[in-house]
Amino acid sequence: MAALSRDFEAIVEANALVAVDDEHDPEGSSTAFERAHVAALLAQAREHLAELDLAVERLASGDYGRCEVCGEPIPPARLEVRPAATTCVGCADGSTERRR
Repeated sequence: MAALSRDFEAIVEANALVAVDDEHDPEGSSTAFERAHVAALLAQAREHLAELDLAVERLASGDYGRCEVCGEPIPPARLEVRPAATTCVGCADGSTERRR
């Protein structure tokens, strides 16, 4: 997140110093696109960090690793890939609901 923040600030600072025709740059993508792309990546990283913080809270309360929909354990392999997962695979894809 720190690197993305630095990248975003560098893009904004570079554009502030130069009068650029951003929409007609023959060299490639516009700086507006670059800025939006980095901002989106930064927002995604912040969201993931918030999800991990919630996972730590669930760990502290003893609820970590339990599906919030059906209450069954979330398989360790899923938690290894998605440590912030709050649902088992069946509930995440809706297949558990179809069986009920």
